[in-house]
Amino acid sequence: MKLGDYNTLTILRDTSSGLFLGDDKGNEILLPGKFLPEKFEIGEELKVFVYLDNEERPICTTQTPDLTINTFGYLKCSDVNQYGAFMDMGIDKELFVPFNEQARDMQVGNWYIVYMYLDEVTDRLVGSSKTNKYLSNENLTVEPFEEVSVLITHITPLGVQAIINGVHSGLFYMDNIFEDIRTGDRMKAFISNIRPDKKIDLVLHRPGYRSIEPNAEYIYKELQAAGGFLGLHDKSTPKEIQDGLGLSKKSFKKAIGVLYKDRKIKLLDNGIELVEDDK
Repeated sequence: MKLGDYNTLTILRDTSSGLFLGDDKGNEILLPGKFLPEKFEIGEELKVFVYLDNEERPICTTQTPDLTINTFGYLKCSDVNQYGAFMDMGIDKELFVPFNEQARDMQVGNWYIVYMYLDEVTDRLVGSSKTNKYLSNENLTVEPFEEVSVLITHITPLGVQAIINGVHSGLFYMDNIFEDIRTGDRMKAFISNIRPDKKIDLVLHRPGYRSIEPNAEYIYKELQAAGGFLGLHDKSTPKEIQDGLGLSKKSFKKAIGVLYKDRKIKLLDNGIELVEDDK
């Protein structure tokens, strides 16, 4: 049975304490009575999360944790004692984060990005907010323009830092963000660029054409949806562009420059228009 993860186990017997479940290797584990499904049958399979109870005994639950082993989650600190912090991970069991695994001292009531792993010395599930040591861009598993899953970790003056597919780190530049993004958000994103030093640039909209300009295809699709014409141009006010497309004027001008160069649009005095072949 894999500790800190979901296991599909067989119901062996029903007792006053709960159900005893087993795997194909003869291992057994208790599912306490309070976690029992409304209907069940002996011999039926159940998907459960396996962890250690407060007496370090393996036990399981049908509750859904906010993270599993070797993954990241956004957790609230529920308690701090002389040994470390305890995080609410969505089940009855809390996740322990020792002081030496805290990027900064944790405070009760605050939320943190935490990685859960198995401590090889104690055989206990523990957490760490020193997330950078569990990320690496050395051997990249992503490519430019690929759609990825991201977890927002923190916001800086330069941009928004994110964990990519649970293994790499990346950055959204502020110039390309026009949505309300907060630490802990999970979302889809796209790789816009991989730099020579293997740092990864991210965008929220799919990059298009031969350019890495992330907003060109967005405006192209908006033009198609609007019947081929948008009443926005380089003399439009920043507010008009922001209200109409959710873009800054700088990003708008850069994007329409790409579309014009690719001969996708015509620039008119009162707006922009798709060329005839693209309508």
